[in-house]
Amino acid sequence: MSRNFGKVFVSLAIPIVLVAIALVAVPANAAQAVRLQYRTSAPGATTAQAEPWLRLFNDGTTTIPLNQVKIRYYLTGAETYRFACSWAVVGCSTITGQFVRQSGSAQYLEVGFTSGSLAPGQNTSDMQLRFYRADWQTFTQSDDYSYGPQTGYANWDKVTVYVNGGLAWGKPTGAEPTPTVTPTVPPGSAGVLFDDFTYSGPNDPLLAQRGWTVRSSSGGPGVPGATWSPGAVSFPGGLLTLDSSTNGTAAGTVQTELSTASRKFHEGTYAARVRFSDAPTGGPDGEHVVQTFFTITPLRYNLDPDYGELDFEYLPNGGWGEPSNILYTTSWETYQGDPWQAVNTHTEERTSFAGWHDLVIQVSAGRIKYYVDGRLFADHGDIYYPETPMWIMFNQWFIDLQGATGTRTYRQQADYLYYSKNEVVSPADVTSRVAALRSAGTAFKDTVPNP
Repeated sequence: MSRNFGKVFVSLAIPIVLVAIALVAVPANAAQAVRLQYRTSAPGATTAQAEPWLRLFNDGTTTIPLNQVKIRYYLTGAETYRFACSWAVVGCSTITGQFVRQSGSAQYLEVGFTSGSLAPGQNTSDMQLRFYRADWQTFTQSDDYSYGPQTGYANWDKVTVYVNGGLAWGKPTGAEPTPTVTPTVPPGSAGVLFDDFTYSGPNDPLLAQRGWTVRSSSGGPGVPGATWSPGAVSFPGGLLTLDSSTNGTAAGTVQTELSTASRKFHEGTYAARVRFSDAPTGGPDGEHVVQTFFTITPLRYNLDPDYGELDFEYLPNGGWGEPSNILYTTSWETYQGDPWQAVNTHTEERTSFAGWHDLVIQVSAGRIKYYVDGRLFADHGDIYYPETPMWIMFNQWFIDLQGATGTRTYRQQADYLYYSKNEVVSPADVTSRVAALRSAGTAFKDTVPNP
């Protein structure tokens, strides 16, 4: 539902008190010697976003798995920040970032890696990182311990590197946060929602009982003044069917939407079998229609940092400047309506996707992975990872009106919805699980706990 941003080594065998005085250490294996260089592309004392660029060197004699490495950049102040990777030779998809509170108002950005390795004598080359306040306000960075105004790379010991939990480079500052005990999450799903859409029509009382809302309220997205009509939503043969139509006028435009009533869906796996269509079931073709399967959080105010939205959007006739068929997957951090400012990332393919498709979204460990018919279509993350629970929705709406004469109706259908909370389920396993539920005669199941 888019709405068009020097190195000093000290052996660990030395008594801990000496290590504390030196404020520097090496990993348990002295053959692993690392060094970090830093520069910034935002050298001002105040900034809208800090931009630390880093290069990590392996000066030792053994290869270092990058998933054993943590880099810490120290900040002052208790504000909430968001992390992003702009570009990296090792691939932004392998880089993670989280902010960790220390005692008082101090905190640090901890940068990690999900994969890769660093051979002796090699370096990561550029890792162009950035972070900004969640409320988008400017901030003072000149008082941050790890900040330096230099715009050329140089060794920098105010950013620390840990390997296998041991300090391997740099001089840390501040106290470590008080450890918290995280309850162990049992393997597997923490709840499942499945629906094969066996309903008699939009007024079937089972819809509300099972947590669905057929939209009738006015408003966006789509053509201003259009109607959202429950009467254009039906379930023939157990297929959710959205029939959106227009006669070229706002008053004669009908849009359709089915949504979960509860915002209780966050990390886990979302899946649906969806039928997109390129041509109307009747009337002249050519309208800029959007056919969707997505999750969304309400925008409480402009540039709300807790907003989230994960979209499959198919435009059979183009729109938003596109001339013809295009399928988007879009992950949103936030947006502002007026003046328009979008903070999102998207992946697209320009070809026809008419017909049935298995759509899967996996949300886990800071990454959002979109699959189409078992094929990885997009991999997003960083600031675009959703922070809060979302609704699940299907809708079909018009970007604008082309002014053709005669009524034309576009149809989108869905065969089922499946969601597994806190579990990454492969597209193949989704298919087999849905088949098993149907074989057991299960038309609906919801064990996902309310927030």
